[in-house]
Amino acid sequence: MDSRRGRCRRDPARGSGGARTVIDPDRLIRSPDGTPIAVFESGTAEPGIRPLLLVHGTTADHLTFRIVGPLLGRRRRLHAIDRRGRGASGDGPAYAITREFEDVAAVADAVAGEEGGPVDVVGHSFGGRCALGAALLTPSIRRIVSYEGAPAPAGRPYQPPGLADRLRAHLARGDGEAALETFMREVVGMDDAGMARFRADPVWPLRVAASLTILRELEAERAPAASLEGLGRVAVPVLQVLGTASPPAFRAATAALDARLARGTVARIEGAAHAAHHTHPEAFVAAVEAFLDRADPA
Repeated sequence: MDSRRGRCRRDPARGSGGARTVIDPDRLIRSPDGTPIAVFESGTAEPGIRPLLLVHGTTADHLTFRIVGPLLGRRRRLHAIDRRGRGASGDGPAYAITREFEDVAAVADAVAGEEGGPVDVVGHSFGGRCALGAALLTPSIRRIVSYEGAPAPAGRPYQPPGLADRLRAHLARGDGEAALETFMREVVGMDDAGMARFRADPVWPLRVAASLTILRELEAERAPAASLEGLGRVAVPVLQVLGTASPPAFRAATAALDARLARGTVARIEGAAHAAHHTHPEAFVAAVEAFLDRADPA
């Protein structure tokens, strides 16, 4: 599964998603509630370049960055996490999106303490929200890149009516594949060709295993801490990246959050949809590096 490490093993006990295949992390960092968060490290930092945390989105794990990781790692030390409830990370007894914020903050604090300064964070989708929430908890985050991670504005939800019920019915039957496909089609806007490529991806079984976490993340989006008003209070510089081919809900959310951020910027990747880190990796990396390489104001 991970040729770079060659330490892939089967462990049915890891993650609430029930993924049986686990790649051993480089280390585990304990979140404040005691949950172990797996961290996978790679890349080599040039002098003066801050470490970079990578935070994946719903249904994914750290492997979602396997294409852009080697590109970003040419100049940066990377720390990619498995969010709680999947992969090599543990899970807490009670879920809340604020626990996810604490997880990212805990990793940022640990890495910043070792490196002698704050880290940068790239978050994809739900991972972008987690990165924004973490920045409200710790001074260890310098800059954030969020790819289509803004909360949905009032009246423009990401999920269509009845989606939660459809997902719940699939999961009750033990059909994680149907739940995952329903989510990808109805929220992400994936078409038949995209689904065919997605199903052919070697990580498809891991994404199916993580399907049990979809519902709780959809429900967590209603929490005040994850709202536009809540995350709009982030004070560090934030780049939101948007694919021009993404569904309208993502464009509306990006604009609504940008209007609230004190130091927000928006970049667009022409022709990309919700998975630009897979389909447009060079453009994705160029946007990230251009933003992270900017000099901080005096």
